[in-house]
Amino acid sequence: METNCKVTLITHTPEPEKIIASAARLCYSSSDIEGLMEELQADKIAKFIDMLAQLGHESPFEHINFTFGIEGVSRSLTHQLVRHRIGASYSQKSQRYVREGQFEYVIPPEVKKIPAAQELYIHTMKEQQKAYDQLVELLMAEHIKAYLEEGKSEKQAHSLAEKKAIEDARFVLPNASETKIVVTMNARALFNFFHHRCCNRAQWEIRNLAVEMLKSVQKVAPTVFKYSGPNCVKGHCSEGKMACGQIQEVREFYKNLSK
Repeated sequence: METNCKVTLITHTPEPEKIIASAARLCYSSSDIEGLMEELQADKIAKFIDMLAQLGHESPFEHINFTFGIEGVSRSLTHQLVRHRIGASYSQKSQRYVREGQFEYVIPPEVKKIPAAQELYIHTMKEQQKAYDQLVELLMAEHIKAYLEEGKSEKQAHSLAEKKAIEDARFVLPNASETKIVVTMNARALFNFFHHRCCNRAQWEIRNLAVEMLKSVQKVAPTVFKYSGPNCVKGHCSEGKMACGQIQEVREFYKNLSK
């Protein structure tokens, strides 16, 4: 069954922009922390954060966190996503503990464009499901027998055998398999993530995810993420000869993203 990406901003640090401004001002003020918080007005907060962003002074942005619920993405995407380790935490649906009775999958847009390719792709997914189901049953039968011989009860034997079977059967599941993951990143980590994954040269699926994540955080911290996106949004393209050649279109897209 085909699936589509869904991003939910589960929670975030309350008053994120005020927290950043307070943390940054503390470095240059003799006032107590409560006093700093009380002195900050909305217009001053926006101007101060904009100044920090322009200067590239990013350490204060590490004080705010955002937690996302991500569904309808492939294991191929999450293999790329979890490479972003600094300032990030992940909890992903396990194929070792969760049996894939009818796994969902992601179909790449280029495959969809060609009817014959899409037909082959879907057929392959169905065959992978059959192989997975058959492996689970074959392995479970042997494991149940072994556990019963060890003196385990029927219930214990079945439970232990299923876990042991699916952790080996999952090896035949494809990268296209749908997965769910909870991701927490601080704002500075998100800056880095957006720089890399919003770029036109990023793989299409993780780029789509990055854009959806950026839209969600811009709603709650617009000034913080005002300049977020690929490097070319506020500077030069870092891709060199591999540049997409669409820098103006990219800048216009991210300029209007939150509107």
